[in-house]
Amino acid sequence: KNRIIELIEREMALSSEDRPGEIMAKMNSLEDPEIISALLMASRAGIRIQLNIRGICCLRPGLKGISENIEVVSVIDRFLEHARILYFRNGGNDDLYLSSADWMTRNLDRRVELLFPVKDPVNRQRLVRFMKSFFSDTVKGWRMKSDGTWSRSRGARGARAQELIYRTGAFREG
Repeated sequence: KNRIIELIEREMALSSEDRPGEIMAKMNSLEDPEIISALLMASRAGIRIQLNIRGICCLRPGLKGISENIEVVSVIDRFLEHARILYFRNGGNDDLYLSSADWMTRNLDRRVELLFPVKDPVNRQRLVRFMKSFFSDTVKGWRMKSDGTWSRSRGARGARAQELIYRTGAFREG
């Protein structure tokens, strides 16, 4: 938990007009009050935050002056996923991590979990592409509104993240 909070705080410290801060995270659940507090602080500091949370999410996005820079999407489709991916722009020196932990108090305070950086450039590109596909899903995607309710993500063309990944082989080189 401490490392995740450090990464969020570092994003705020390194953010500037010419290199605005950005955080993307994909996981099953977000419930830990300290992590939520750090994300809200980052949003108020102007950091763009995109969260792909498959299940429980105790953070409300889009509240003016509080979480207006936070977007929360959920994609429930054919394949059950347990990927936990964290991306930090880091002042232009992008950092990407894989983790075993959802951002839940029980995971971060009472279990042994892993968080490790992805160093290989090809794998980093693949994971960022993978994560971004979920934010553009207009078939199986849902967006959390500021009142905590969910609405279907809709778009002019039907983009389905899991199908795109499956059909295009997003994890193949290139």
